[in-house]
Amino acid sequence: MRKQFVSKVLTITLAASLAAMSLVGCGSASSEDGSALDEAVIEESLNSELITEEPVAMAPSADSEDEEGAPIFKKGVYVNYAKEAENPTKNYFYVFNDEGWGHTEDSENGAGVPFDCVQDEGSVHFSFGSVDAIEDVFVVTSVEDGVIYGHFDDDMKIELVFEPVPDVDPDTFNAVNYMSTGDYIYENANGWSIKYDPKRFDITEDANKVAIVYNGEGVGTNMIMVTYDVDMTAKEKRDAIAKEYGENATTMETPFPGADDVTAYRASCPAGEGGSGLYEEAIIIEYMGGYLCFEVIGHLTGNDELDMEVCDYLAGILDSLTFMSYGD
Repeated sequence: MRKQFVSKVLTITLAASLAAMSLVGCGSASSEDGSALDEAVIEESLNSELITEEPVAMAPSADSEDEEGAPIFKKGVYVNYAKEAENPTKNYFYVFNDEGWGHTEDSENGAGVPFDCVQDEGSVHFSFGSVDAIEDVFVVTSVEDGVIYGHFDDDMKIELVFEPVPDVDPDTFNAVNYMSTGDYIYENANGWSIKYDPKRFDITEDANKVAIVYNGEGVGTNMIMVTYDVDMTAKEKRDAIAKEYGENATTMETPFPGADDVTAYRASCPAGEGGSGLYEEAIIIEYMGGYLCFEVIGHLTGNDELDMEVCDYLAGILDSLTFMSYGD
Protein backbone atom coordinates (compact mmCIF):
# COMPACT_ATOMS: atom_id res chain seq x y z
CA MET A 1 0.00 0.00 0.00
CA ARG A 2 3.03 2.25 0.35
CA LYS A 3 3.99 2.26 -3.27
CA GLN A 4 1.99 2.88 -6.40
CA PHE A 5 2.05 0.40 -9.24
CA VAL A 6 2.96 1.01 -12.84
CA SER A 7 1.46 -1.68 -14.99
CA LYS A 8 0.69 -1.43 -18.67
CA VAL A 9 -1.92 -3.93 -19.67
CA LEU A 10 -3.42 -4.84 -22.97
CA THR A 11 -6.72 -6.72 -22.81
CA ILE A 12 -8.06 -8.44 -25.88
CA THR A 13 -11.55 -9.64 -26.61
CA LEU A 14 -12.10 -12.75 -28.67
CA ALA A 15 -15.57 -13.77 -27.55
CA ALA A 16 -17.28 -12.75 -30.77
CA SER A 17 -14.85 -14.71 -32.88
CA LEU A 18 -15.19 -17.88 -30.84
CA ALA A 19 -18.95 -17.57 -30.64
CA ALA A 20 -19.11 -17.31 -34.40
CA MET A 21 -16.85 -20.30 -34.69
CA SER A 22 -19.14 -22.38 -32.51
CA LEU A 23 -22.06 -21.73 -34.80
CA VAL A 24 -20.15 -23.39 -37.59
CA GLY A 25 -18.32 -25.88 -35.31
CA CYS A 26 -16.93 -23.94 -32.59
CA GLY A 27 29.44 -24.10 34.35
CA SER A 28 30.06 -24.43 38.09
CA ALA A 29 32.51 -22.53 40.48
CA SER A 30 35.10 -23.77 43.16
CA SER A 31 37.01 -22.11 46.03
CA GLU A 32 40.38 -22.63 47.59
CA ASP A 33 41.35 -21.52 51.13
CA GLY A 34 44.68 -23.28 51.37
CA SER A 35 43.71 -24.99 54.68
CA ALA A 36 43.95 -28.71 55.38
CA LEU A 37 40.45 -30.11 55.32
CA ASP A 38 39.63 -33.75 55.63
CA GLU A 39 38.16 -35.43 52.58
CA ALA A 40 34.64 -35.72 54.05
CA VAL A 41 34.38 -31.96 54.65
CA ILE A 42 35.66 -31.18 51.15
CA GLU A 43 33.18 -33.59 49.54
CA GLU A 44 30.27 -32.19 51.57
CA SER A 45 31.21 -28.65 50.59
CA LEU A 46 31.46 -29.47 46.90
CA ASN A 47 28.12 -31.28 46.87
CA SER A 48 26.47 -28.32 48.57
CA GLU A 49 27.88 -25.90 45.99
CA LEU A 50 26.80 -28.07 43.08
CA ILE A 51 23.22 -28.27 44.36
CA THR A 52 22.81 -24.56 45.03
CA GLU A 53 24.64 -23.31 41.95
CA GLU A 54 22.45 -21.11 39.70
CA PRO A 55 22.20 -22.39 36.06
CA VAL A 56 24.18 -20.44 33.51
CA ALA A 57 21.98 -18.71 30.92
CA MET A 58 22.59 -19.95 27.38
CA ALA A 59 23.22 -17.47 24.59
CA PRO A 60 20.41 -17.14 22.05
CA SER A 61 20.69 -19.40 19.04
CA ALA A 62 21.60 -18.09 15.62
CA ASP A 63 17.99 -18.61 14.55
CA SER A 64 16.51 -16.38 17.26
CA GLU A 65 14.50 -13.50 15.82
CA ASP A 66 15.45 -11.36 18.83
CA GLU A 67 19.17 -11.77 18.21
CA GLU A 68 20.87 -8.46 17.47
CA GLY A 69 21.44 -8.04 13.75
CA ALA A 70 19.04 -10.82 12.72
CA PRO A 71 16.99 -10.07 9.56
CA ILE A 72 13.71 -8.38 10.36
CA PHE A 73 11.81 -9.79 7.39
CA LYS A 74 12.22 -13.50 6.72
CA LYS A 75 11.43 -15.36 3.52
CA GLY A 76 7.65 -15.34 3.35
CA VAL A 77 4.60 -13.20 2.62
CA TYR A 78 3.43 -10.24 4.71
CA VAL A 79 0.12 -8.44 4.38
CA ASN A 80 0.60 -4.68 4.79
CA TYR A 81 -1.90 -2.14 6.18
CA ALA A 82 -2.11 1.02 8.27
CA LYS A 83 -2.08 0.46 12.02
CA GLU A 84 -4.78 3.11 12.57
CA ALA A 85 -7.20 1.59 10.06
CA GLU A 86 -10.41 0.14 11.44
CA ASN A 87 -11.20 -3.23 9.88
CA PRO A 88 -8.41 -2.79 7.31
CA THR A 89 -8.74 -4.28 3.86
CA LYS A 90 -5.86 -6.71 3.87
CA ASN A 91 -5.24 -6.87 0.16
CA TYR A 92 -1.70 -5.48 -0.22
CA PHE A 93 1.22 -7.87 0.16
CA TYR A 94 5.00 -7.84 0.37
CA VAL A 95 6.38 -11.11 -0.97
CA PHE A 96 9.92 -11.82 0.23
CA ASN A 97 11.38 -14.51 -2.01
CA ASP A 98 14.49 -14.14 0.11
CA GLU A 99 15.66 -11.79 2.86
CA GLY A 100 17.10 -9.43 0.25
CA TRP A 101 14.55 -9.27 -2.55
CA GLY A 102 10.93 -9.79 -3.54
CA HIS A 103 7.96 -7.89 -4.92
CA THR A 104 4.67 -6.30 -3.91
CA GLU A 105 1.25 -7.54 -5.00
CA ASP A 106 -2.22 -6.01 -4.93
CA SER A 107 -4.99 -8.60 -4.78
CA GLU A 108 -7.43 -6.27 -6.53
CA ASN A 109 -5.58 -6.29 -9.83
CA GLY A 110 -2.45 -8.41 -9.38
CA ALA A 111 -0.19 -5.42 -10.05
CA GLY A 112 3.05 -4.91 -8.18
CA VAL A 113 6.67 -3.80 -8.28
CA PRO A 114 9.88 -5.69 -7.59
CA PHE A 115 12.17 -4.61 -4.78
CA ASP A 116 15.61 -5.22 -3.34
CA CYS A 117 16.30 -4.56 0.31
CA VAL A 118 19.14 -4.34 2.80
CA GLN A 119 18.17 -5.15 6.37
CA ASP A 120 19.99 -3.36 9.18
CA GLU A 121 19.32 -3.40 12.89
CA GLY A 122 16.01 -1.56 13.27
CA SER A 123 15.54 -0.55 9.64
CA VAL A 124 15.12 -1.90 6.13
CA HIS A 125 16.45 -0.05 3.09
CA PHE A 126 14.12 -0.74 0.14
CA SER A 127 14.81 -0.11 -3.53
CA PHE A 128 11.51 -0.32 -5.42
CA GLY A 129 11.35 -0.91 -9.17
CA SER A 130 13.89 -2.00 -11.73
CA VAL A 131 14.31 1.25 -13.71
CA ASP A 132 15.09 4.50 -11.89
CA ALA A 133 14.50 2.66 -8.63
CA ILE A 134 12.87 4.53 -5.76
CA GLU A 135 14.80 4.15 -2.53
CA ASP A 136 13.07 4.33 0.84
CA VAL A 137 13.85 3.36 4.42
CA PHE A 138 11.40 1.52 6.64
CA VAL A 139 12.01 2.22 10.33
CA VAL A 140 10.98 -0.63 12.63
CA THR A 141 9.40 0.45 15.90
CA SER A 142 8.57 -2.98 17.32
CA VAL A 143 8.18 -6.68 16.52
CA GLU A 144 5.50 -8.60 18.39
CA ASP A 145 4.86 -12.29 17.78
CA GLY A 146 6.33 -11.98 14.29
CA VAL A 147 4.18 -8.95 13.40
CA ILE A 148 6.37 -6.00 12.37
CA TYR A 149 5.39 -2.40 13.17
CA GLY A 150 7.02 0.75 11.84
CA HIS A 151 6.92 3.57 9.31
CA PHE A 152 8.71 4.75 6.22
CA ASP A 153 11.18 7.54 6.89
CA ASP A 154 9.25 10.33 5.21
CA ASP A 155 7.17 13.33 6.20
CA MET A 156 3.99 11.32 6.70
CA LYS A 157 5.43 8.63 8.98
CA ILE A 158 2.22 6.60 8.86
CA GLU A 159 2.48 3.67 11.27
CA LEU A 160 2.24 0.45 9.25
CA VAL A 161 1.75 -3.19 10.07
CA PHE A 162 3.43 -6.11 8.32
CA GLU A 163 1.57 -9.24 9.34
CA PRO A 164 2.96 -12.66 8.28
CA VAL A 165 0.64 -14.72 6.11
CA PRO A 166 0.73 -18.34 7.33
CA ASP A 167 0.94 -21.47 5.22
CA VAL A 168 1.83 -19.87 1.89
CA ASP A 169 4.85 -20.34 -0.37
CA PRO A 170 6.32 -17.00 -1.50
CA ASP A 171 7.67 -18.62 -4.65
CA THR A 172 4.17 -19.51 -5.84
CA PHE A 173 2.05 -16.95 -3.98
CA ASN A 174 -0.54 -15.08 -6.03
CA ALA A 175 -2.43 -12.32 -4.22
CA VAL A 176 -5.45 -12.41 -6.51
CA ASN A 177 -5.87 -16.14 -6.13
CA TYR A 178 -5.25 -16.00 -2.38
CA MET A 179 -8.05 -13.47 -1.86
CA SER A 180 -10.35 -14.73 -4.59
CA THR A 181 -13.65 -16.46 -3.99
CA GLY A 182 -14.15 -16.91 -7.74
CA ASP A 183 -11.81 -16.52 -10.68
CA TYR A 184 -8.07 -17.13 -10.39
CA ILE A 185 -5.31 -15.53 -12.42
CA TYR A 186 -2.77 -17.63 -14.28
CA GLU A 187 0.44 -15.75 -15.10
CA ASN A 188 2.86 -17.15 -17.62
CA ALA A 189 6.59 -16.43 -17.40
CA ASN A 190 6.48 -15.13 -20.97
CA GLY A 191 4.42 -12.08 -19.97
CA TRP A 192 0.78 -13.00 -20.58
CA SER A 193 -1.99 -13.92 -18.18
CA ILE A 194 -5.60 -15.07 -18.16
CA LYS A 195 -8.42 -15.32 -15.63
CA TYR A 196 -10.07 -18.68 -15.09
CA ASP A 197 -12.50 -20.48 -12.84
CA PRO A 198 -10.53 -23.26 -11.08
CA LYS A 199 -13.75 -25.24 -10.72
CA ARG A 200 -14.15 -25.39 -14.49
CA PHE A 201 -10.61 -25.38 -15.85
CA ASP A 202 -7.38 -27.25 -15.17
CA ILE A 203 -4.09 -25.68 -16.24
CA THR A 204 -1.00 -27.71 -17.03
CA GLU A 205 2.41 -26.44 -18.14
CA ASP A 206 4.78 -28.54 -20.21
CA ALA A 207 7.93 -26.78 -21.43
CA ASN A 208 6.77 -24.07 -23.85
CA LYS A 209 3.12 -25.19 -23.87
CA VAL A 210 0.22 -24.40 -21.55
CA ALA A 211 -2.95 -26.50 -21.69
CA ILE A 212 -6.12 -24.82 -20.37
CA VAL A 213 -8.60 -27.70 -20.21
CA TYR A 214 -12.34 -27.35 -19.58
CA ASN A 215 -13.45 -29.99 -17.07
CA GLY A 216 -17.20 -29.38 -17.17
CA GLU A 217 -19.94 -31.22 -18.98
CA GLY A 218 -19.29 -31.96 -22.62
CA VAL A 219 -17.91 -34.56 -24.98
CA GLY A 220 -14.34 -35.05 -26.08
CA THR A 221 -11.67 -32.50 -25.28
CA ASN A 222 -12.49 -28.83 -24.93
CA MET A 223 -9.39 -26.76 -24.34
CA ILE A 224 -7.08 -23.94 -25.35
CA MET A 225 -3.46 -24.80 -26.03
CA VAL A 226 -1.04 -21.88 -25.81
CA THR A 227 2.40 -22.28 -27.38
CA TYR A 228 5.37 -19.92 -27.47
CA ASP A 229 8.31 -20.76 -29.68
CA VAL A 230 10.95 -19.19 -31.92
CA ASP A 231 11.31 -22.00 -34.45
CA MET A 232 9.26 -20.15 -37.09
CA THR A 233 7.35 -16.97 -37.73
CA ALA A 234 3.69 -16.48 -36.86
CA LYS A 235 2.66 -16.84 -40.51
CA GLU A 236 4.72 -19.99 -40.94
CA LYS A 237 3.13 -21.47 -37.81
CA ARG A 238 -0.34 -20.61 -39.09
CA ASP A 239 0.36 -22.28 -42.42
CA ALA A 240 1.74 -25.38 -40.69
CA ILE A 241 -1.38 -25.66 -38.54
CA ALA A 242 -3.66 -25.17 -41.53
CA LYS A 243 -1.88 -28.02 -43.29
CA GLU A 244 -2.54 -30.23 -40.26
CA TYR A 245 -6.22 -29.26 -40.30
CA GLY A 246 -6.54 -30.58 -43.83
CA GLU A 247 -8.48 -29.55 -46.88
CA ASN A 248 -11.36 -28.00 -44.94
CA ALA A 249 -9.07 -25.42 -43.30
CA THR A 250 -9.39 -21.73 -44.04
CA THR A 251 -6.79 -19.08 -43.37
CA MET A 252 -6.92 -15.32 -42.98
CA GLU A 253 -5.10 -12.35 -41.54
CA THR A 254 -6.92 -9.86 -39.34
CA PRO A 255 -6.05 -7.24 -36.75
CA PHE A 256 -5.46 -8.83 -33.37
CA PRO A 257 -8.57 -8.15 -31.27
CA GLY A 258 -7.85 -5.26 -28.93
CA ALA A 259 -4.67 -4.25 -30.80
CA ASP A 260 -5.35 -3.01 -34.31
CA ASP A 261 -1.66 -2.50 -35.05
CA VAL A 262 -0.90 -6.20 -34.47
CA THR A 263 -1.55 -8.77 -37.18
CA ALA A 264 -3.25 -12.01 -36.20
CA TYR A 265 -2.59 -15.01 -38.45
CA ARG A 266 -5.59 -17.31 -38.21
CA ALA A 267 -6.53 -20.81 -39.29
CA SER A 268 -9.80 -22.60 -38.62
CA CYS A 269 -11.51 -25.87 -39.37
CA PRO A 270 -15.22 -26.40 -38.61
CA ALA A 271 -16.73 -29.63 -37.37
CA GLY A 272 -17.59 -32.05 -40.13
CA GLU A 273 -21.00 -33.66 -40.47
CA GLY A 274 -21.35 -37.10 -38.94
CA GLY A 275 -17.96 -36.98 -37.29
CA SER A 276 -16.74 -36.57 -33.73
CA GLY A 277 -17.82 -32.95 -33.57
CA LEU A 278 -14.20 -31.75 -33.50
CA TYR A 279 -13.60 -28.14 -34.44
CA GLU A 280 -10.33 -26.19 -34.27
CA GLU A 281 -9.18 -22.60 -34.56
CA ALA A 282 -5.74 -21.03 -34.12
CA ILE A 283 -4.79 -17.38 -33.64
CA ILE A 284 -1.07 -16.62 -33.85
CA ILE A 285 0.89 -13.38 -33.41
CA GLU A 286 4.53 -12.40 -33.69
CA TYR A 287 5.84 -12.37 -30.11
CA MET A 288 9.23 -11.92 -28.46
CA GLY A 289 11.28 -12.96 -31.46
CA GLY A 290 8.98 -15.84 -32.33
CA TYR A 291 5.27 -16.54 -32.15
CA LEU A 292 2.52 -16.96 -29.57
CA CYS A 293 -0.24 -19.32 -30.63
CA PHE A 294 -3.67 -19.76 -29.05
CA GLU A 295 -5.33 -22.88 -30.42
CA VAL A 296 -8.92 -23.72 -29.52
CA ILE A 297 -9.77 -27.42 -29.68
CA GLY A 298 -13.41 -28.27 -29.05
CA HIS A 299 -16.07 -30.91 -29.60
CA LEU A 300 -19.73 -30.28 -30.37
CA THR A 301 -22.32 -32.48 -28.68
CA GLY A 302 -25.28 -31.62 -30.90
CA ASN A 303 -26.98 -29.97 -27.93
CA ASP A 304 -26.96 -26.31 -28.92
CA GLU A 305 -27.45 -25.03 -25.38
CA LEU A 306 -24.60 -27.11 -23.97
CA ASP A 307 -22.32 -26.38 -26.92
CA MET A 308 -22.86 -22.64 -26.55
CA GLU A 309 -22.16 -22.85 -22.82
CA VAL A 310 -18.81 -24.57 -23.42
CA CYS A 311 -18.02 -22.09 -26.17
CA ASP A 312 -18.76 -19.17 -23.84
CA TYR A 313 -16.43 -20.52 -21.17
CA LEU A 314 -13.61 -20.93 -23.69
CA ALA A 315 -14.30 -17.46 -25.07
CA GLY A 316 -14.17 -16.07 -21.54
CA ILE A 317 -10.62 -17.37 -21.18
CA LEU A 318 -9.52 -15.67 -24.37
CA ASP A 319 -11.46 -12.53 -23.52
CA SER A 320 -9.47 -12.18 -20.27
CA LEU A 321 -6.11 -12.41 -22.02
CA THR A 322 -3.73 -9.68 -20.83
CA PHE A 323 -0.18 -8.79 -21.70
CA MET A 324 1.79 -7.09 -18.94
CA SER A 325 4.95 -5.05 -18.73
CA TYR A 326 6.20 -3.41 -15.57
CA GLY A 327 7.74 0.04 -15.37
CA ASP A 328 9.40 1.66 -12.38
